[in-house]
Amino acid sequence: MFESPLKSNARNAWSESQEELSETEPVSPVSKGNRGKKKKNRRQQPQQQKNEKRSVSAPQLCGEESFDRENEQSEKRYTDYDEPIVRGIFQIGKKSHDVLLTSMRVTWSPIQPETPTGQSETLRRTEYVELKDVFGVKVKRRRSAGQETGGTLLGITLFQCKKKGPKLKDHAIHFNNMSVDHCEIWFKKLKEILSGFQNRPKSLKVFVNPASHKKEAYQIYRDDVAPLFQLADIKADVTRSTDVVACSVHGIRHPVTAAMHIIMGHHQEVDVCSFSCLGRLLRFGFSAMFGFGGRTLALAERHRWMPPGQRREFAVIKTLANLKPEDCELSYLPVKKVQTETLDPVKKEYLKDDMEEEESWTTTRGLFLNVSIMAIPCLCSMAPRGLAPNTRLNNGSMALITAGNTSRAEFIKHLKRYNSVNNQFSFSFVETQTVRAVRLRPRSQSSWSDDIAEDNGEYDSKNAPIISSEGAYPWNVDGDLLEVPSELLIRLHPQLLTLFGVYIEEAEEAHIKCSCI
Repeated sequence: MFESPLKSNARNAWSESQEELSETEPVSPVSKGNRGKKKKNRRQQPQQQKNEKRSVSAPQLCGEESFDRENEQSEKRYTDYDEPIVRGIFQIGKKSHDVLLTSMRVTWSPIQPETPTGQSETLRRTEYVELKDVFGVKVKRRRSAGQETGGTLLGITLFQCKKKGPKLKDHAIHFNNMSVDHCEIWFKKLKEILSGFQNRPKSLKVFVNPASHKKEAYQIYRDDVAPLFQLADIKADVTRSTDVVACSVHGIRHPVTAAMHIIMGHHQEVDVCSFSCLGRLLRFGFSAMFGFGGRTLALAERHRWMPPGQRREFAVIKTLANLKPEDCELSYLPVKKVQTETLDPVKKEYLKDDMEEEESWTTTRGLFLNVSIMAIPCLCSMAPRGLAPNTRLNNGSMALITAGNTSRAEFIKHLKRYNSVNNQFSFSFVETQTVRAVRLRPRSQSSWSDDIAEDNGEYDSKNAPIISSEGAYPWNVDGDLLEVPSELLIRLHPQLLTLFGVYIEEAEEAHIKCSCI
């Protein structure tokens, strides 16, 4: 994948943009009148008034023409730290506005009528939009029904990224002016500024899960996300594979929010785990579950002919009915800090340094109903605080959560706590550790394939398990079924990956309760 150059040809962009945005409401031209400039002498000749009207209606490139004292004071009020680039008159809503562009913002204020003394009746109410929050600019035209090109020029439109809770949404600001020269200058200047933001992508490889959201994911991308990429001049190559970290990175499963994080160039570093068996790297990922979590996924994969929600509930109920612990040997490297004091030779003071201890594995053996290893919080609607609320996206550690052998009723209570504000770890059989590496070796002789048959022992080859090799154990790695014949080693790689998004403490999506438990 190649990125396009940072600066595009403004004239070509102007030509392409004229076919992009249409508007049905008529807008009257705002080139008449001279209400934005103070009149020094109200008894001026008609020809002089006409010339003044013409000069104000055209865009003024700042630095090339001088402003009178009122304009200079206005500009100083607009930007205390930024030089003006271009200024002109646009109609915003139903009023004419004096609009000023700098390299950091667009500022506008309504043009007020003057009193006989030449003073404005009220102070001008100034509004602005930061260009760091703007991701696109397009030409606005009025077109008749069925017309795809051309049309009457109405002005230009800025597209702003606005935040509403955890969601990001696009917001259009219309600047109306029917002068082609006027709009072309503004369009090219805005385009040059927006193309200079370094963190914003120019081309993307987009992955869309075709099975998610009732198999409507690709249509949602095409209708809601792709137009935003087009407005931001981002070239996208779409592939249909899955995403398990969107909720942890964005705090919500909302495609427009994800798209806006990409468009605005919001970067978030994320810790990643590597999964190895017998010295061979199997894959990278963010979370893994062994025991109940692995067996539930394995059973659900065998019943993919069911609707997604139905097969998940069936798998949970079936696995709980046959609940049994795994006999494992579990080793881990804890994250511990020790403080050492060193003498600063210049300041003659003792400095405290945090030093990591040498690698020392802690090993335990026992029966476990479930073992979870997670490098990210794994926020989701089923667990708004996260499956591992004590870890973060990039804090250089993993959460090791073990549920020891207990009764089915107590284990179900533990599962239900994930969907509430209560602490899901406040059970005597649940332990949590902060670790850098985990090694798990099953000690039982039977594999998961020994107990997947239906109770009556009847199932055909079509419903045979995906993993059927003898002695293999199921792991749930980021929602994918992974076959591991023996010991699995999981190591953390801090901040290995950079994703688009920002960290959210909790998912603010509506809670979805699982009816099966």
